[in-house]
Amino acid sequence: MTKTTGKIIKSVGGFFHTETPDGVFLSAARGLFRLQKISPCVGDEVEIEVRDDTPIITRVLPRKNYIIRPPLANLDAAIIVISTVEPAPNMLILDKLIAIFESKDIEPVPLFTKIDKKSEARLREIYEKAGFTVFSVDNSSGAGATPILEFLRGKTCALIGNTGVGKSSTLNSLFPALHLETAEISKKLGRGKHTTRQVELYKIADGDGIFAPSYIADTPGFSTVEAAKYGKLDSSEVALNFREFLPFVEHCKFSGCRHVKEDGCAVLAAKERGEITESRFDSYVRIFEDAWTGERTYK
Repeated sequence: MTKTTGKIIKSVGGFFHTETPDGVFLSAARGLFRLQKISPCVGDEVEIEVRDDTPIITRVLPRKNYIIRPPLANLDAAIIVISTVEPAPNMLILDKLIAIFESKDIEPVPLFTKIDKKSEARLREIYEKAGFTVFSVDNSSGAGATPILEFLRGKTCALIGNTGVGKSSTLNSLFPALHLETAEISKKLGRGKHTTRQVELYKIADGDGIFAPSYIADTPGFSTVEAAKYGKLDSSEVALNFREFLPFVEHCKFSGCRHVKEDGCAVLAAKERGEITESRFDSYVRIFEDAWTGERTYK
């Protein structure tokens, strides 16, 4: 019996493709995991024992973070892909995803696509002002790919976004050798067709062809109503996950300020001075009120 450690890079039908120093193993998980309510997932660092030439995952190492949908662990960054047109950008969904990833200590990074059809300049300004790293890429020409490649180096990241925004097309621009399946927007439905059906981590090679410890996942697209499956925020946590609010939240007149319409609210004052953008503040109010209403309803 031999032991080794590795990273799960793909999960299909209850079996796990696990990359180790000795190569990629197709592994099953030990039956005890079900009793312990442990579900190995892509991104997990695991221990493997090879018993009678059969690799078995015997332990899942502690995770630094985890998202439920799609099941992914140990992310450094979530690249949130937003098209400038077809489908039109949904700022509320973008801001909700950003807040959820902030709460999980996963760096949220907006990436705008289809910039050959409509400029991303106004949107880019909003998120750069809020303190985010922002990228844009023209998948028809590959313009904008180089800064993204530099950012990815040494990280484990996932491309996440609505169906049809161009996640697979972006990966093809970054790594043409992948030849990932893509699909056009459905003119009848106004949204993209699902082309990614499972989660897989792709290992990234550097310019010299030497593999760096860098991974990126393409993830299945989601509809607007499914965005909440990535995580949940309590109403008390929402403002803390809007990073541009943080310099002001402690200066409100009342310690229990909700930062919605209260007199003496430092966040509102910052918004009036233009230090917080209208769209980000409006998203905060919607997300806070949804969380607040849910908490009152289910008490």
